[in-house]
Amino acid sequence: MASYRGAIVDMDGTLVRGGNPLPGANEGIRALRENGIDLLLFSNNPTQPPERYVERLAAHGISIDEEQVLTSALVTAEFLEAEYGERDLFVVGETYLRDLLRERGFTVLEDPDAAELVVGSIDREFDYDELTRAFWALEDGAPFVGTDPDVTIPAAERLVPGSGAIINAIAGVAGREPEHILGKPAPEAGAAALERLGVRAEDCLVVGDRLDTDIALGERIGATTVLVQSGVTTPDSLDETAVQPEYILDNVGQIGKLLEN
Repeated sequence: MASYRGAIVDMDGTLVRGGNPLPGANEGIRALRENGIDLLLFSNNPTQPPERYVERLAAHGISIDEEQVLTSALVTAEFLEAEYGERDLFVVGETYLRDLLRERGFTVLEDPDAAELVVGSIDREFDYDELTRAFWALEDGAPFVGTDPDVTIPAAERLVPGSGAIINAIAGVAGREPEHILGKPAPEAGAAALERLGVRAEDCLVVGDRLDTDIALGERIGATTVLVQSGVTTPDSLDETAVQPEYILDNVGQIGKLLEN
């Protein structure tokens, strides 16, 4: 392999699943560091702040700084700041996302008729009434933004619905797609990750378990892509899509051998 300066590494399905580390997580992180590669851990999960990931990984012996963690919530907040200013928002999402947007100067409203922009995301208390309010908030043409496209996400034992499922429900009843879906593999996500790493895409690895987000992000920015088969992607999935990784590993712990080649 060529010499690399940075790596964008997925979290759920790559390093951890639920509350447990995946095989090879510690070895993979150690191998990247021993090869002088700067790390950015990038999760499409918009429900947790970076410090929670730091604590979660520390419990499994992996030391990461908050500045080395990027989430779809952060990408969404930065995008809205840059593109939409301090608009009044109607947010379908969980507490952290709402609080983050308030911290960035946005007003999060409960009244759908007063909203100037709608944000869709995972909400594990999402129900018919919330779907109705989101539908109403979009009736007059307010911009519609989603945090990430993940229809399913890995939990401790089985896959569960993610942000994409809720965004799709809102889009279906509103009869319109979001103007933007942030998080991997959006170009805004790639730009945010590379800016934090301070490396060129051609000097970067993207490592993850999902073809449609992790590997697609790497393809989009022109990085080298590494698929780990510890998450949602099965061999059959590889036969059914045009998105193809450059390297395939059973788990992230094998990346050291890959870097030696």
